[in-house]
Amino acid sequence: MANLGVFIGALVAVYLVPGPDMVLVLQTASTQGRRQALATAIGLGVARAAHVTLAAIGLAALLKAVPWAFELVRLVGVVYLVWLGLKLARASSLTADLDDSTVASSSRAYRAAMWRGLLTNITNPKALLFCSVLLPQFVDAGAGPVGMQFLVLGVVLVALGLAFDILYAFVGGAMRQWMQRRPFAETLQRWTFAAMLIGFGARLAVAARP
Repeated sequence: MANLGVFIGALVAVYLVPGPDMVLVLQTASTQGRRQALATAIGLGVARAAHVTLAAIGLAALLKAVPWAFELVRLVGVVYLVWLGLKLARASSLTADLDDSTVASSSRAYRAAMWRGLLTNITNPKALLFCSVLLPQFVDAGAGPVGMQFLVLGVVLVALGLAFDILYAFVGGAMRQWMQRRPFAETLQRWTFAAMLIGFGARLAVAARP
């Protein structure tokens, strides 16, 4: 797989661009700590693996060919991102959990964080179509079994995404320590993250169907 380096470079460029996944990990780390951010990262990784699998079996092409299916998935993603943003904006404090019911149980809190990551990514049809467009470009039918090449590329995509999410979790953790001594910065960040999540939802709502 001679173009593996180019594939990794393309993924690095994508993962460095701010998006709902990055914002969610940073927000979770800065409000609930690194461990819950890592749980969110696991949820994101599971969603990316699902997208790779769906792209490999051709469901991404079906989503692209059936307008109502694409619009349905997009609507769910828009509603979820806007809901997350509004809930964050309405929170009395940035250090408050997005779901107060999870405070009583750390295991429930970790599950909730993982589900937020999973739902944020899995309800974004653009992520599935991205996999269906990018991965085949680096598959060479003459270089061995196509299924194995798809598997290797998928593993790289998920592993690299997880690595970046872990990095963002530690960055968010550092932000948490800094903000604990600066209440104004905490409020500013809360509104900034809320606006970004709502903005990503709005952008997804108006994006043209491929």
